[in-house]
Amino acid sequence: MPTPEISIDLEKIAHNVRTLKKGYGTKGIHIMGVTKVICGDPHLANILITNGLNHLADSRITNIKRMQRENVEAKFLLLRTLLSEVESVVKYADISLNTEISIIQALSKAAEKNNTIHKIILMIELGDLREGIMPIDLNRTVRSILKLQGIQLAGIGTNLACFGGIKPNERKMKQLSSMANDLEKRFKISLPIVSGGNSANYNWFESTGDLGRINNLRLGESIFLGCEPLEKEPIPDLFTDAFILYAEVMESGIKPSVPYGEIGLDAFGNEPAFKDYGQIQRVILGIGKQDVRIEGLIPPFEMTILGASSDHLVLKTNKTNLKVGDTVAFGLNYGSLLSAMNSNTVSKKYVQTNIHRRILPNGRSERPSTQGAFPHGAD
Repeated sequence: MPTPEISIDLEKIAHNVRTLKKGYGTKGIHIMGVTKVICGDPHLANILITNGLNHLADSRITNIKRMQRENVEAKFLLLRTLLSEVESVVKYADISLNTEISIIQALSKAAEKNNTIHKIILMIELGDLREGIMPIDLNRTVRSILKLQGIQLAGIGTNLACFGGIKPNERKMKQLSSMANDLEKRFKISLPIVSGGNSANYNWFESTGDLGRINNLRLGESIFLGCEPLEKEPIPDLFTDAFILYAEVMESGIKPSVPYGEIGLDAFGNEPAFKDYGQIQRVILGIGKQDVRIEGLIPPFEMTILGASSDHLVLKTNKTNLKVGDTVAFGLNYGSLLSAMNSNTVSKKYVQTNIHRRILPNGRSERPSTQGAFPHGAD
């Protein structure tokens, strides 16, 4: 096995897609699969499509181009529109999220030039402060959009729980629904899409008795990692281990837990600090910060991550039988998955397992005992 390597279980991803589509569909929510965490991987994109999704969303136009080159049959939503890319946006994206009227005006010119109509969802700021126009500017902005040629206002949306961690709760969703109703009445228009957010909307969806106008969500983390982002809790009946990262042991032995000698800054300019465990079984793996976001790796129960350099990951372990050449399996959070999938030093391997194995109560699938489970590292 070449390492580091990320194992990608296609059957588990397919199961998650089908389960989420069916669950959200019971209340009339249409979901789009967000492919940015997998870098627009065409193989995985096709898994989303063949298991019931017809819209894929990505923040990079290069990822959308990649999927189209590989004949992924989908409607594409661009999550982030740059002024410098408007020609490509009109050419390759069926619909895009927008906030700035100057960019929408540029999209209008590009659409007219290409004799096409480009659909947009106008994003509204509801507190997370990532992107969106302020509500006070909504009517003025919509009035300007409706005057443009080549642009169709397909709906409104918001983004929460991403930059500021603001929850998409009942109040926020009612606010967005009210805005949709008001705009339709005020301007005599129809807004077929009211996009309430992302995977973080799961708890709101489960608890609310009234969805209001919300009929669309953009899902990435819940599809690929089987959890909701706010508390990182597993979603019932979903697999949380569709992605597993393997790294190879390059050194294993008893060493002190605290470096000794005069201490300066580490290779990344940080002042290091270490907990004294005494003499420990210390394992070094052939993976580092240039390969993956170390902070989001989830080690097996009996292991604790002590730190990492560019190319080395240091573990404390209770497993004394680990030897050079063995591999250690890690779970990943969203940030680590994003970095690993973007890394050209981490090889990718597609696998298909029997998903009819029992799903454990915490949402994790039953796994071979040699691989363990990944809730937390042991201290």
